[in-house]
Amino acid sequence: MPANNFDINGLSAEEVLRARAKNGLNKLDYKKENSLLKAIKRIFIEPMMILLLAAASIYFISGKTGDGFFLVAAIIFQTSISLFQYSRSKNALEKLKDFSQPKCKVIRSGKVEEIKSEEVVIGDSLMVEEGGSIAADGVIIHSNDFSVNESILTGESLSVFKDKTKEDNRIYMGTTVATGLAIATVTAIGNQTKLGKIGSSLESINEEKTPLEVQIANFVKKMAIAGALVFVIVWIINYLHSHNIMGSLLQSLTLAMSILPEEIPVAFTTFMALGAWRLMKMGIVVKQMKTVETLGSATVICTDKTGTITENKMTLAKLFVLSSQKTLAPGDIKTPEEKELLAVAMWASEPIPFDPMEMALHNTYKEVAGKDERPYYKLVHEYALSGKPPMMTHIFEDGKSHRVIAAKGAPEALMAVCSLSDAEKKQANDAIALLAADGYRVLGVGSCIFTGNDYPESQQDFKFTFLGIVAFYDPPKENIRQVLEKFYTAGISVKIITGDNAATTLAIARQIGFKGYDKSITGDALMLLPQDELEACVMNTNIFTRMFPEAKLKIINALKSQNQIVAMTGDGVNDGPALKAAHIGIAMGKKGTEIAKQAASLILLEDDLSKMVDAIAMGRKIYANLKKAIQYIISIHVPIILTVFIPLALGWKYPNIFSPVHIIFLELIMGPTCSIIYENEPMEKNTMSAKPKPFTSTFFNWKELSVSLIQGLVITLGTLSAYQYCVAHNYTESATRTMVFTVLIVANIFLTLVNRSFYFSMLTTLKYKNAMVPLIILITAGLWSVMFFINPLTLFFGFERLTAGQALLAAGIGFVAVTWFEIVKLVKRKSN
Repeated sequence: MPANNFDINGLSAEEVLRARAKNGLNKLDYKKENSLLKAIKRIFIEPMMILLLAAASIYFISGKTGDGFFLVAAIIFQTSISLFQYSRSKNALEKLKDFSQPKCKVIRSGKVEEIKSEEVVIGDSLMVEEGGSIAADGVIIHSNDFSVNESILTGESLSVFKDKTKEDNRIYMGTTVATGLAIATVTAIGNQTKLGKIGSSLESINEEKTPLEVQIANFVKKMAIAGALVFVIVWIINYLHSHNIMGSLLQSLTLAMSILPEEIPVAFTTFMALGAWRLMKMGIVVKQMKTVETLGSATVICTDKTGTITENKMTLAKLFVLSSQKTLAPGDIKTPEEKELLAVAMWASEPIPFDPMEMALHNTYKEVAGKDERPYYKLVHEYALSGKPPMMTHIFEDGKSHRVIAAKGAPEALMAVCSLSDAEKKQANDAIALLAADGYRVLGVGSCIFTGNDYPESQQDFKFTFLGIVAFYDPPKENIRQVLEKFYTAGISVKIITGDNAATTLAIARQIGFKGYDKSITGDALMLLPQDELEACVMNTNIFTRMFPEAKLKIINALKSQNQIVAMTGDGVNDGPALKAAHIGIAMGKKGTEIAKQAASLILLEDDLSKMVDAIAMGRKIYANLKKAIQYIISIHVPIILTVFIPLALGWKYPNIFSPVHIIFLELIMGPTCSIIYENEPMEKNTMSAKPKPFTSTFFNWKELSVSLIQGLVITLGTLSAYQYCVAHNYTESATRTMVFTVLIVANIFLTLVNRSFYFSMLTTLKYKNAMVPLIILITAGLWSVMFFINPLTLFFGFERLTAGQALLAAGIGFVAVTWFEIVKLVKRKSN
């Protein structure tokens, strides 16, 4: 048999290089807005940046140029930090795009090669197969039972059959292969394709915002509105006291700045983008940011059997010949009937096999057949895998018009189209039961004689003769038992959804210690269940056999209706609808079709289910760390807001204790703390032994929000106690400001450490590996020291050098105002 079976050489390496130099890469490129300018524009319309610019302008107008320049420097620093975070996120996403780029097959120098779709050139011989996405426009030069879905271009959902003899003999970029195989000479790539000419509307489809993203946006919006209202109220109060418009404006801007939690959206974007990048480094490609958010909530994993639970290394293990009622190993094939069964099973496979079972049949045929007939026969007609349960039929002819009509598929599908006596049916069923009980995957094999050229529309209309059974063994993966245990420990249930029969699936499930292996249901039986019984069934049953697309989709939707967060693995064309419907669609990177990869939200590059354990662990870690960051932001914002507002509102001795420069300094410390420290936090040791978090539960639920508010109120109690202590001891305004500011700085440092875990003690979390923690704390302490020990800066901030006793008192108040929460954590650990 020729290497590619089509006598097509394709382009040589030199011709490929010339074509690429002339026409470029196969990419859709449209004029896009400069991403850097877009990012800068977005930064400068943020409420915090508007307040900073306003404050800087007022300082310059008032003649306080030093304060004005400080705010300008703060604006530059803030912009640099934002652009750095944007650059990190953008680079991570660009790498993800490169990783998730679709692949395609071309014939070059007489060999089939798999390349990235963007590497296709004009003149290439592009090979497209069932389940694949077409990478370029071209003219068909060879095809077998080839049909294509062109709905992306035409809106028509029905598949169109094409071959080189028809008027419409072209294929188009972006369309998908419904059945068969074709080879086409590429005529257009990139923007010159039919899809490319549609326009830039296809260049980027914005992702829908996730529930968490919407909630964050709403929270920040509400805080911005609150900040605007407080700004007006404080301006009026200040003006009534001082009759100084500019001074009143500055004080009201100070409070408005303290209210805005602008770090939250930055933290969310950073955590999600870098989380996706970390997953990619683990061999898990996330196509949509919302998947990162959803991963930690998964309650059910629906997995295929072949290639996910098992190795997908099919070996032909046994054959059952109906005529002799003999079951034998491939090495024992001797008689003409035994050789005929093997040959017909091989002819019923693809000429270029890519399915492991078909590859096993071809390899065994080559070893057993005395004479290899394959080079003399050509595939003239093909019936794709179809039916419930499915079967497929191939028709081959040689140059002397000798014809082979071969079919294989689910044994019950073949038996249904063959004339078998009751005794023969019993013999076949007994053999199937015996083979399936040992975990073998079984296929029925049949052949027929048909002399005309007007083939029936349906393969089931042929009058087949049932020849027997071929049985394959696909061993379970070595690590699958441990993977299942990790899912069970994490509170995640696992369900097997397979096209295989019940006996084979149950045998494999028993071998791997799968929970609920003794109970199963078929696709046909599932479709007959009323809705209430269906919902109970999907919750109580863990093995689903003889499944087809509609049944798979029904399972996913029924689980979702029971408030389950569903992850589903898939690799074939018929998995597409269910992958899209699942909260987390998981395609296999190696054996997955392009249709499956397009429908999925996540791709496992190594086809290894253990990677899903890693992905869920990463999802839980990202969510937990994001929650810590947000709770930190809320906890530290509360004392800043109240320390600015209460002295002013209650008319205390020093009503304007902080100015915009102090608030900006605190903001510059808090931003990196929440985005850098918490993003780098390792996973806590109890993360994968906890139950999945409810998907609707976020850091804005009242219980967690109340913890942050209480933490903030206790820190406020500390700052205001220090304030009143200073007033009671007749400290100057600058000394009072220094004490209060020191309390806030120390509280900020210890809040960072305490909130690294809401369960384990600070002594435990100090052992966590996170190089950013000492770095950021040292920078914060260093900046504090510079402000207090370098006179020009001390005067600029309106501070006063403290005595050792005053500094220790302020530090002690800050320490106690935060570390009390360690007692709460101790009580929680004791109760558990």
